[in-house]
Amino acid sequence: MSKEISPLQKLRYEYKPKLPKALRGTNVSVSFGAAGTPDGDGEKIKELFPNTFGQKLVTITEGGDAVPNSPIKVGVVLSGGQAPGGHNVIAGLYDALKNANPANKLYGFLKGPAGIMKGNYVELDDEIIDSHRNTGGFSMIMSGRDKITTDEDLSNCKKNFDALDLDGCVIIGGDDSNTNAAVLAEYLRAVGSKTCIIGVPKTIDGDMKNEYIETSFGFDTACKTYSELIGNICRDATSAVKYWHFVRLMGRAASHVTLECGFQTHPNITLVSEEVSAKNTTLGEIVDYIVDVIVKRAEQGKNYGVLLVPEGLPEFISDIKTTIDEISAILGDKEKELAAMSETAEKIAFVSGLLSEGGKKVYASLPASAQQVLLTRDSHGNVPLSQVETERLLIDLVGNKIKQLKAQGKTNAKFAAQNHFFGYEGRCAMPTNFDADYCYSLGAAAAVLVRAGLTGYTVNVLNMTKDSDEWVAGGVPVTMMLCIETRKGKDTPVIKKALVDLEGKPFKYFAANRDEWALNDCYTFPGAIQYYGPSEVCDITSKTLALEKN
Repeated sequence: MSKEISPLQKLRYEYKPKLPKALRGTNVSVSFGAAGTPDGDGEKIKELFPNTFGQKLVTITEGGDAVPNSPIKVGVVLSGGQAPGGHNVIAGLYDALKNANPANKLYGFLKGPAGIMKGNYVELDDEIIDSHRNTGGFSMIMSGRDKITTDEDLSNCKKNFDALDLDGCVIIGGDDSNTNAAVLAEYLRAVGSKTCIIGVPKTIDGDMKNEYIETSFGFDTACKTYSELIGNICRDATSAVKYWHFVRLMGRAASHVTLECGFQTHPNITLVSEEVSAKNTTLGEIVDYIVDVIVKRAEQGKNYGVLLVPEGLPEFISDIKTTIDEISAILGDKEKELAAMSETAEKIAFVSGLLSEGGKKVYASLPASAQQVLLTRDSHGNVPLSQVETERLLIDLVGNKIKQLKAQGKTNAKFAAQNHFFGYEGRCAMPTNFDADYCYSLGAAAAVLVRAGLTGYTVNVLNMTKDSDEWVAGGVPVTMMLCIETRKGKDTPVIKKALVDLEGKPFKYFAANRDEWALNDCYTFPGAIQYYGPSEVCDITSKTLALEKN
């Protein structure tokens, strides 16, 4: 029995992604630019990566001294959370390898880095690739969040690379995964392995970007998917005219997704974590700001609106951040005592009793569900903030403040709220044309870097606000993007997350328009992602990237 597919799936399988000129043929070469060094912590990073530090920036060009064309074997792995376009990275890699030499082989390691360490893989062929072209998700070979950290992990990777006689392995992941790729590349070079390691920049959060990586793949699709839903909610708000919709969006460390969705839909309130942090804004001040907008709109007869909030906001609010830091210290000092407690309520009472007066007041103001989340940590030692229903917290606090004002006769505002969280809805959406093209180009470029015998690089594509003919593909040394952070008490190399730049053009554009958006119904309705139609609708990049590049 054949598997049924939708009409859209069928058409997406047939979509032909666009490539930069240099990647359209097999006679390609690489040119080297300046040596790439990090902005800070250079000596520490050089000490940790003596064999891959100081490598040069790479640009892929047509003709010239072409990269070798002899048969090679390459592995590929999907690491971390899903992002639209991952399958096109693999398809671009596969096609480029096969076009260069039909004898080339591509192996997909299954379920993330654990597949490398355990030697679980499948050889990818036309049937597997063709059934996943231009589709969302990571279902082709699946993903995982395992890290390659210990000497045993690294040794197992080498053993399995040797068993397959791999010339290279492409790691598709975010900042942590690309850092992991740098560690693996350094180890393999130190022990004389021929296997090259190349990273690909992935995350819907949009926080893996810099001068050489204009955007991470998946960001464009995820934001447009969320914006479609937000636009629908904006239309509902002006139809029912009785609800305030509080929408929480992905983005623990940065507010890029929330800001881009704000550009796409013009909600009444968009909270930006980085601004909250820079101004040392308290939770009470955020509530006052939201209430002020609600009251002013109510005076116009508008008892409805839309608010966007990034999931990581609590960690940026000054008094909550201070409380989180206090709790973290208590969790470390009183680990044994807490481990002996079986009831959550007992743990909450115990921790609350050890907090400062300010911390105790903030902690007590949070609902029990949020109090419980603040007592847990993920594998990186971070508070799992996606479990804090920030939008519900704000609804409760705003509702209480409006009740107080009404009791004092200061407002007649009617406040009824609906809460929403858009997360997984955007991670596996069919990629936009932009992401489909971008990811296919990343895969094709990765094939060139492996053929050239380069290791310890992250693939990049520049000039992406222009036509794909003018895109420029190449590679950035991962060590160039590293800095040193203290994690779990140890100096750890990491790729620094790019936060929203409050002096950048995107935020300034938002700041110049938010007052008008707050009080007036300026909503825009982007609608469903349009795959077919005029290029100015289908192929445009995100508004964030367009504003950054003018």
